[in-house]
Amino acid sequence: MSLADSTRLDELVPSRYALKVGDIEVLVISDGVLPITAETLATNADRADLSAWLREMFLPPEMIDWPLNVAVVRSGGRTILIDSGLGTEFPGFPRAGQLAMRLDAAGIDPASVTDVVLTHLHMDHIGGLLVDGLRGRLRQDLRVHLASAEAEFWQAPDFSRTVMPEPIPEVLRTTAARFLDVYRGQLRPFETEHEVAPGVRICRTGGHTPGHSIVRLESGGDRLTFAGDAVFQPGFDNPDWYNGFEHDPEESARVRVRLLKELAASGEQLVATHLPFPSVCHVAEAGNAFRFVPAVWDY
Repeated sequence: MSLADSTRLDELVPSRYALKVGDIEVLVISDGVLPITAETLATNADRADLSAWLREMFLPPEMIDWPLNVAVVRSGGRTILIDSGLGTEFPGFPRAGQLAMRLDAAGIDPASVTDVVLTHLHMDHIGGLLVDGLRGRLRQDLRVHLASAEAEFWQAPDFSRTVMPEPIPEVLRTTAARFLDVYRGQLRPFETEHEVAPGVRICRTGGHTPGHSIVRLESGGDRLTFAGDAVFQPGFDNPDWYNGFEHDPEESARVRVRLLKELAASGEQLVATHLPFPSVCHVAEAGNAFRFVPAVWDY
């Protein structure tokens, strides 16, 4: 069954969006939203500049809803889950952790997933795989791909350059440790890049975390990049603003600018974890910054 034909359960507000990249099928799925303090979006910005940007974007001044997007990709007979959202073990975030329900709603049997690709090991990217309602339905030979530098970092993570509210650092640490313990036998670490399936490559960028990676899709002359946490919503207008979750903020900014310049030059589509659902967009240069150009929904 095609991802685009998966219509088992309907919702008033769409939570999945299907598109094709050449012969590769892609389904972007919303894991929900989680609240985040607005100042976390730009820890090095002048408060007045951040407040002005929030007003211009019609966003609240103190707390905003942060989207969570994951993706299911089919290529070469493999079904690949890119990240897994937050999961349901965090009572402070009741509007996130929707992945298991929404896979069912899309008619996707978790047992059909052959591979998981992880951009990094923050809890809002791995928590879904720890949920009993999903974990127990996954196949025994599931392959979990992530950068070896990411797995190594979380053995003794360094939060000295992040700006996160408590108790987030400790929750991130314990969730990553649990994930590595549960899935260690299924990990398929790579150094710099790895082709998971035809036209599906995971590439380490570093920056946000030492092993942070993006996923590049290419087929039939079409291209799309799933950028994980390399790009946040303020990063188009202010690519030099630091996000509080970045473990190396200076390198994160360099990665962001380099990636946005590349996407603007190539014209390919972009999807990212924390851009407004379904986040499918193009990038255009605008002087020393960039423009987020939403793609027209294809019904």
